[in-house]
Amino acid sequence: MSQQDTKSVGDVVATDLTAFQKETLLAIAQLEDSDEEPYGLGVKRQLQERLDKEINHGRLYPNLDDLVEAGLLEKAQLDRRTNTYTLTTDGKRLLKDYRDYVDQVVDRL
Repeated sequence: MSQQDTKSVGDVVATDLTAFQKETLLAIAQLEDSDEEPYGLGVKRQLQERLDKEINHGRLYPNLDDLVEAGLLEKAQLDRRTNTYTLTTDGKRLLKDYRDYVDQVVDRL
């Protein structure tokens, strides 16, 4: 991979993320675009529809926390039991950079 393929956002590069983490960022982006509240169970439903398999809490929430820690998501408390997740500017930029990389690869096919 060239240096351009792994553009960094802060200290995070797209290749540092797992496929599941990228799908999680995309799920949150879709929820934000639909004006739905991107809370944990909504993200879980979005991922289950996209991946066509059951997503358990033990997989989802640690990955959400990792994405928050990486500065790609912001976490806010909706109520005492529910958190919402939104893409940060860095998270949006990482997705756009990754999209551009994928586009370049596909265009060469």
